[in-house]
Amino acid sequence: MASIFTKIINREIPGHIVAENDDYIAFLDINPLVMGHVLVVPKQEVDYIFDLSDEVYSGLHLFAKQVAIALKASINCVRIGTAVIGLEVPHVHIHLVPMNSMNDINFSKPKLNPSQDELASMAEKIKSNI
Repeated sequence: MASIFTKIINREIPGHIVAENDDYIAFLDINPLVMGHVLVVPKQEVDYIFDLSDEVYSGLHLFAKQVAIALKASINCVRIGTAVIGLEVPHVHIHLVPMNSMNDINFSKPKLNPSQDELASMAEKIKSNI
């Protein structure tokens, strides 16, 4: 069965996409740690990051870097934190999280529940800096 990320990639379900090319896609987390929390995903559905080919692995990180630079330009933060957890969705993804403190990237804290309008506005802001 296709992952929820593959369903976003295939436009079977909506997603607030901020960047995309032939091999990778970046979209907002709908329950972010902080506003602007982005997921960067290879379009190839692979469960574990270290099972990616070297080419896809390095391409994913270079794509994430481009998105992170745009994210930092879009949000007032000290830096963009990255995390690869890999347990919540069986499809490789990198979390890009705007950070002003270590707590901003604490995955055990309660997640936000922004409206669709708030997510759409944030996505447009980030896209404008890509």
